[in-house]
Amino acid sequence: MTDLESRQAIVDDEHLKLLSVGYVVSGVMTGLFSLMGLFYAGMGLMMSTIISSAARSHSRPEDLPPEFMGVFFGIFGGALFLLLISLAIAKFKAASYIKQRRGRTFCMVVAGISCLGIPYGTCLGICTFVVLGRQSVVNLFRPQTAA
Repeated sequence: MTDLESRQAIVDDEHLKLLSVGYVVSGVMTGLFSLMGLFYAGMGLMMSTIISSAARSHSRPEDLPPEFMGVFFGIFGGALFLLLISLAIAKFKAASYIKQRRGRTFCMVVAGISCLGIPYGTCLGICTFVVLGRQSVVNLFRPQTAA
């Protein structure tokens, strides 16, 4: 191994460590933001309960908002929670795959999805594309065959 190749191996290793840490941090933040979906689901459940009980005791139920608004909030919140928690799990899995030097395609897909999270996710996704696109890193992600 030449001096240039050993330097490139060190740089690749450090960049992959930084990407792994970046995906862990991004996964934690996505997981925390997923709690917002639970808030919406709880708000929808509360709205449905309040509106239905008010409709039973109110003399003019047509003045109340429709009951499906609470159901809409509940379904929207639940879907948002499931989407974001799935993305957080995918980011944690990508961090693990980067550490293990496997699943390059999965990491690239997660990087593409992460690009939607402006500005931090976009930066993380672009850096992932740059690092995982290097030929020296592609060689690290190839399955090792037994000699």
